[in-house]
Amino acid sequence: MSITNYMTIDVEDYFHVSAFENQSPPETWGGRECRVERNTDLILNILDEYHVKATFFILGWVAERYPQLTKAISEQGHEIASHGYLHQRVAIQDRDTYRADIRRGKALLEDQAGVPVVGYRAPSYSITRETSWAFDELVEAGFQYDSSIFPMKHDFYGIPDWPRFTGYAVKNGDNWEASETNNGEQKSIVELPITTLQLGKRNLPIAGGGYFRLLPYAATHWGLQRINQREQQPFVFYLHPWEFDPQQPRIPGASAKSRFRHYLNLSQTENRFRRLLNDFEFMPIAEGLFSEKAQ
Repeated sequence: MSITNYMTIDVEDYFHVSAFENQSPPETWGGRECRVERNTDLILNILDEYHVKATFFILGWVAERYPQLTKAISEQGHEIASHGYLHQRVAIQDRDTYRADIRRGKALLEDQAGVPVVGYRAPSYSITRETSWAFDELVEAGFQYDSSIFPMKHDFYGIPDWPRFTGYAVKNGDNWEASETNNGEQKSIVELPITTLQLGKRNLPIAGGGYFRLLPYAATHWGLQRINQREQQPFVFYLHPWEFDPQQPRIPGASAKSRFRHYLNLSQTENRFRRLLNDFEFMPIAEGLFSEKAQ
């Protein structure tokens, strides 16, 4: 039996990424060339060609400027989910600022699409042990699931010992912990971590973003197929519209590491994405979660 995986798109522009947060702070965004609409339209056309529906985690800043984009995504049958309002890592926000950010983004998308927004993904997957208080705010804001945790070590994100597949983040005293089940008595939220490939004792990135552009497609296919076939689990795949845009303006002043991560193999994204859609089955996150709950 084939397994249906989760396709997710983080709708942000090239100047929003955390790798450029020092060179491109929010007060400069209004003066930059926006390319997110045309790049997202390209993704929508490709998904339509392959008859695939996805979850779009839309940045509120983008939605506010391109309300027609949110409407188009929703009308084409894709899930609308939130990426917050400003693309700021959780760790550099205080709790009040974070609360206002996620609620502003959620309300904006719900108003534009006319549907409940139940899913959230933090900018740069930045919910960590140190910022697990974010789960309190997500639950209070009315989100039903989160897809922010990367179960690996990275300089911007990661909880290496978090379970690799769908479960719950459950509050235990003052702490939030991973759990396979939810007894209904504790505060909790469904957590869909970004998928990693376990080789030996290490969790390795395999399911999207810069890793999709870095690794040969054959390696990505092998790893994702291993997750489906050997572990019998769906994977959560992610990409950004700017990854389809090799002609995007360059951000001056960024480190060599940031430039490498961001600009590597942008010209190969579209072809690899088409191969991926041809080789695997996909659906939006909410569809999978709700169908599982209905069983």
